[in-house]
Amino acid sequence: MYDHLSIYEEFFGVKEGELLSFSFFRKPIRNTEPLRCIGIPDIYRYIVGPYAKKQTEMLRSITGKDRARNYKAENFDFCTFSGIFHTRNKDGLLQQSDLLCIDFDHVADIPSLHEKLLNAPCFETELLFRSPSGDGLKWIIQVFRMGWEHSRFFNVVFNYLVANGYPKPDKSGSDVSRSCFIPHDPEAFINPKYNNVKDENFFTRRMGECPF
Repeated sequence: MYDHLSIYEEFFGVKEGELLSFSFFRKPIRNTEPLRCIGIPDIYRYIVGPYAKKQTEMLRSITGKDRARNYKAENFDFCTFSGIFHTRNKDGLLQQSDLLCIDFDHVADIPSLHEKLLNAPCFETELLFRSPSGDGLKWIIQVFRMGWEHSRFFNVVFNYLVANGYPKPDKSGSDVSRSCFIPHDPEAFINPKYNNVKDENFFTRRMGECPF
């Protein structure tokens, strides 16, 4: 007789219930209603796929800071890695994901930081990709909060990184409802535990649109 749990783990690479889920939103940033709940393999497919390629290239060609900020707010889909929301604010949180999005801006040596994050001794990388601007990194890690609120655990990770010589992350990540704009990055890293599902797409896909 087949063991349902072992079959699930063999196929997905993780135990049932461990495909960490969070909310995905369509542009613009003023939208507060999520499109759907997705997981790490889904957003990885979006990042390496063509869905944000045009707007990522356009953003990186804009020189004015204010123009770039406004363009990003209007043209990039986004997600809330730290949880599932019925509306995008702290009071709209339905379930926390136990994921943290650590945002490093204006990084002087991106290849060096990329390697350092992948080899961080205390944290396992779920996903790592370039920021929309191209001069930063978005580092998605799983944490075990043990009942701690999101902001408290974020501050623990923040202090650890600063004390151990990492660049100072953006402290806005302490907000559980903080949005993360999703760019195009064909070289994004995904944890190898997702290898069995990272190329699968279980949702209907329409040409030129988000696969969710």
